[in-house]
Amino acid sequence: MEATRPGPDGPDPDLHFGEQGARLTYGSYLALPELLGAQRLESDPPAHDELLFITIHQAYELWFQQLLHEATSVRDALLALESPSGPGPGTWWALHLLTRMHVVGRLLVSQVDVLETMTPQDFLAFRRLLEPASGFQSVQFRELEFLSGAKDPAYLLRFRGITPEERDRLDRRLAEPTLWDAFVHVLAVHGLPHDSDDDVLAALRTAAHDRASYAAVWSLAEALLQHDELAAAWRARHVVMVERMIGGKSGTGGSSGAAYLRGRLDLRYYPLLWEVRSVL
Repeated sequence: MEATRPGPDGPDPDLHFGEQGARLTYGSYLALPELLGAQRLESDPPAHDELLFITIHQAYELWFQQLLHEATSVRDALLALESPSGPGPGTWWALHLLTRMHVVGRLLVSQVDVLETMTPQDFLAFRRLLEPASGFQSVQFRELEFLSGAKDPAYLLRFRGITPEERDRLDRRLAEPTLWDAFVHVLAVHGLPHDSDDDVLAALRTAAHDRASYAAVWSLAEALLQHDELAAAWRARHVVMVERMIGGKSGTGGSSGAAYLRGRLDLRYYPLLWEVRSVL
């Protein structure tokens, strides 16, 4: 019997399930020919580990895309709150998506382990062919930093090879609200002070000492801190990997390499969430 599924006007006889339908396959849905054909090596003859290098970084970009998708939804859900128990997906949805972001964040850190199965000698076999490409040029990574709260307009002045479309994306991220802006909005919705850093610290202390009344606020604060901590863990893991691979050499894009990365280890998306620990 032919499988059918109800449509707005009854069963749809043209919709087939299973291989007999031939409407959609695993490969066509995932665009596997395009996806698996996107690993174009620069080395000739092919360096064995260049495929691994490309695969790892393409996987990072796919996860960055997912993180941007989730973080944007978190921000929008929180900004839409009009009361602590108002309609809409609200706080529970934001916390659910932040938890997913934490899992992805841990995956990004552990993915470095795979890259480190490549030895420095194997990397040097094709590294010179990468110039002037560099991880510094990852637009999605910068979007994620901007959306998380670490906006840096000066980055656009240092970015080489940016396309007009990429510049527009970064400009939009610089102009739009961040996850921190959304959290401050949540403080306002719950009637907590939020106009200055001192106000926010006072609000955080109130929520910390009265979690029964401000469970949503404190849970969101902890979830954002976890997001911040995992980003810091990735930066720390990344710089050690770079030092293991190239030592003190400069980056392929002209940066100072590990020295530049070490200079970003103290970056915090939400410094007030860290500071409140000292005044509880």
